[in-house]
Amino acid sequence: MRLAIGTVDGERKLSVVENLREPVRLGQDVFTTGAIAEQTIENAVEAFRRFREAVDARGAKWTKAVATSATREATNRDLFIDRIAQASGIDLTVIGAEEEARLIHLAVEEKVNLRNKLAMLIDIGGGSTEITLVADGNILSTESFRMGAVRLLQVLEEKKHGEKHFNQLVREYVDATQRRLKKEIGGQKIDVCVGTGGNIETLGDLRREVLGKEKDTLLEEGELDQLVRKLLGMSFEDRVSQLRLRPDRADVIVPASIVLHKILKLAGVEELIIPKVGLKDGLLIDMAQELYGEKRHPLRDQVMASALQLGKKYMFDEQHGTTVARFAVRLFDETRTLHNLTLEYRLLLEVAAVLHDIGGFINMAEHHKHTLYLLTATPVIGLSKEQMAIVANTARYHRKSQPKIQHDAFRVLPSKDRVVVSKLAALLRVADAMDNQHAAKVSEFSVEFRKPKFIISLKGEGDLLLEKWALLKKSQLFEETFSVKVSVED
Repeated sequence: MRLAIGTVDGERKLSVVENLREPVRLGQDVFTTGAIAEQTIENAVEAFRRFREAVDARGAKWTKAVATSATREATNRDLFIDRIAQASGIDLTVIGAEEEARLIHLAVEEKVNLRNKLAMLIDIGGGSTEITLVADGNILSTESFRMGAVRLLQVLEEKKHGEKHFNQLVREYVDATQRRLKKEIGGQKIDVCVGTGGNIETLGDLRREVLGKEKDTLLEEGELDQLVRKLLGMSFEDRVSQLRLRPDRADVIVPASIVLHKILKLAGVEELIIPKVGLKDGLLIDMAQELYGEKRHPLRDQVMASALQLGKKYMFDEQHGTTVARFAVRLFDETRTLHNLTLEYRLLLEVAAVLHDIGGFINMAEHHKHTLYLLTATPVIGLSKEQMAIVANTARYHRKSQPKIQHDAFRVLPSKDRVVVSKLAALLRVADAMDNQHAAKVSEFSVEFRKPKFIISLKGEGDLLLEKWALLKKSQLFEETFSVKVSVED
């Protein structure tokens, strides 16, 4: 558990004035029993009391605390959070892997130039390893792998097998995730690779102390190979006495180094930058930006970069997706008097339009249902779960059945969101019809509302007969939702 306290000067420059670390491992219980043990809760409560004292001593006006993998999975997490709040007055928020990646990215870009580069960020924590791809400052995707250093220690039961057998099991465990790792990284050439987390920082320290290198802020793949072999050849006691590692680092450093080595080899990365920042630093930056209204990344840019990356992951028809999205947002703007939705929903419609066909990756038959499944299971960075539920349902209804309360995913939405989905899906169906052949034949369109008629005119290549036919065929939801009659004119 870590605490960072920062100050912001008159020029709004953030400086960290105190760092504290408490070696409390929630995962040692969660990853084996599923719950945080009473003794561990007591240790955590004491740690938070000390954090509270440090916060008060510095006179910090704003605090924010987040919990990650272990707390996410703990069956008694609500009780744990309540005990922390009662003892320290600090409210703990459980965040998902996507938010964790966003905060770490904020911290990294303060130290490393990511402009005009494809970057891979690797964060090895206690419960999970996050791999995040960033292009020109925007997060494309983040994938969480259940192979954090503490989890591997607990799940693979080191003490029952002995270290040699344990280390072999770790290698096999990591190899089992190789397909997912390779899919996430793909064939893209990584320009910059950045590593965060206490274990990676320790490997940087060992580069200097064991290998005699000058810097501890980078690590070459060949040097990591040397360190892995060195660590594997030493007992736990030797790592403590000879390498002067803390006991709570000497055990987890081995699985962490094996995981990191495998990722670097799969990605074809020769050098890792270690900026010595992490989640707590990103949280401080995020708080400062909130206080001064200086959010650095425009939401739409971040969301659409992630959406396009997701589409590529599932081999979507990019031209069709972007064409339909362009038509959809234009329709949204032209029909505001009909739908009365805010700009938040314009972005959700754009994402749904770009990704409406990704279910074809699974099977083209009933691909709209597969799209719902994929978008429910896969996040778009920058959107909340509630927003993703609207996106997934909107995309699901781009064809076939109209929204029905009998459909599980639609029924569980709040009633307000069900209305939103009906409106967005109506717009999406019309936009999709205008590119019915996936050939981008329609170059321009115009709309006119003469109650009760809603007139659409198309311009483009050829007579556009199929597009006009598709418009009339797919206009039923639009007509019922907005109480109009769609007409297509030359």
